[in-house]
Amino acid sequence: MFGRRKRPQPAEVLPDRPGAKNRPTPKRSVQQAANKRPLGSGGGDRKAAARTAREKTRADRMRTREAMLTGDERYLPLRDRGPVKRFTRDYVDARWNAGEFFLFVALIVVALSFFQSAATALVYTALLWGTVIVCLADGWVLSRTLKKRLVAKFGEEALAEKPVRYGVLRAFQIRRTRLPKPRVTRGAYPT
Repeated sequence: MFGRRKRPQPAEVLPDRPGAKNRPTPKRSVQQAANKRPLGSGGGDRKAAARTAREKTRADRMRTREAMLTGDERYLPLRDRGPVKRFTRDYVDARWNAGEFFLFVALIVVALSFFQSAATALVYTALLWGTVIVCLADGWVLSRTLKKRLVAKFGEEALAEKPVRYGVLRAFQIRRTRLPKPRVTRGAYPT
């Protein structure tokens, strides 16, 4: 205020550096306007591309479903493919499994639970727990025998695909609802 006036210093000129911006930062509104594109400028007809993708997916699903019903190995899902899994399915489908009947027993227990008496409660509790124990024992026996047969037919490396677990889970399904559909009748064990 009372002293000498300071002269403005000229702005320091920096040399151009490689990789430097060398320009002022643009305003946000300018940057956002540069990023905007009209809808549908995805490089083609998006609706047609989505329609084709849907049709292809639908055709693949139908082919897989048909393979599940007929047992065609080429189009089965990966979890069901191969000779080890086919042998496991055939072995499980050839025997009577206690797990198949668990759902029916559970429905009977639900029906009995509507009757409010101590004797009925004792009956359906014992029936349910007895069925669970029988199913678990049958699953254990199935896993032991299936493991022995798989090792005898395919060797120890066949167990890497976890076919025993696959077989036990299949044994707990009702035979009519199993996919891929059973190819063998009961008692026709695979060799």
